[in-house]
Amino acid sequence: MTHDPGPAFRALHVPGNPFVLVNAWDAGSARVLAALGAQAIGTTSAGFAFTLGRPDGARIHRDDALAHAADLVAATPLPVSGDLENGYAEAPDGVAETVRRACEAGLAGASIEDIDLPGAEAYGFELAVERVRAAAAAARALPRDFVLVARADGVMTGAYGMEEALRRIRAFDAAGADCLYVPLPPDMEGVRAVCAATAKPVNALAAGAFAGISRAEFAAAGVARISLGSALARVTHAALVEAGQAAIGGDFRPLGRGARGIDAWLAAGARP
Repeated sequence: MTHDPGPAFRALHVPGNPFVLVNAWDAGSARVLAALGAQAIGTTSAGFAFTLGRPDGARIHRDDALAHAADLVAATPLPVSGDLENGYAEAPDGVAETVRRACEAGLAGASIEDIDLPGAEAYGFELAVERVRAAAAAARALPRDFVLVARADGVMTGAYGMEEALRRIRAFDAAGADCLYVPLPPDMEGVRAVCAATAKPVNALAAGAFAGISRAEFAAAGVARISLGSALARVTHAALVEAGQAAIGGDFRPLGRGARGIDAWLAAGARP
């Protein structure tokens, strides 16, 4: 691959001036979002699972996830970051291999969680750190730039609290992660604590209770990147359920609210 999307993607990560990483679930959604002005695209493991008829949390094979990511890379000229769950491996060497293959798929970066999927329990502290260290070493050995995000997901899953999350974030930082991420802390004080725990960029998730937080508020907390996770995919499916139920029941009025100009947006957001 001659094109290196990494430097442009890395440059977007400015603490206190966050960009929005919009998460797409297929090539069409990626192209529409690009046409609407997105600066970068993220994959979403839940959104991709939905396209396969599977629920959030369903196990996705690494080969399938990376093939899907490559489809999104090919869809638009924007840098793409991969939601690679737990790296599709427990052992550090396996996580490192996932990072290498993510680069081959054309991704500009990726995030790795510390949860022993498909369950909700976290890997032990030492193993979690070793996994990030191996991923970071693999990323630095790549032939091009790659932004590695280390996630401390235990607060979101209930595996541990904020004190442990901050301990892990500091250790992940020292292990070589480029960006740190604690999805859905209890409140904005938690977001500020994460930002204060590292000098590196921090990702925040605009979902759940945090969907009501403005970009300016995230910026004031020190956030560098705001991702949407599966939120856009869920909004789309909510519209599908609402309009589908109505139509099946004989009420076709919701179908009149469909967005116009989709063909033009698909063309505008496509890779030249």
